[in-house]
Amino acid sequence: MKIQEFDNVWDAVCDTPIEAENLKLRSKLMRDLSAVIADSGINQVQAAELMGVTQPRISDLVRGKIDLFSLDALVNMAASAGRRVVMELEDAV
Repeated sequence: MKIQEFDNVWDAVCDTPIEAENLKLRSKLMRDLSAVIADSGINQVQAAELMGVTQPRISDLVRGKIDLFSLDALVNMAASAGRRVVMELEDAV
């Protein structure tokens, strides 16, 4: 029996490549925003104020609740925190 291998966990668990790509982008943004919070040494209340959301929303972010965040929401949080999201479009492998 041949075992199927994947380059990314999202490729393994998603039904379509489109869904996997969206989740890859959201998870990257969530990790990056969580790192911004951790690196700045602020608490969740301060992070919420900085990013224009509530403290429970920050809690969901740092706990990785990816199903609760859209790309738009994450980009807005980044912009509110004075960060810019940079993207590249590449050919699919």
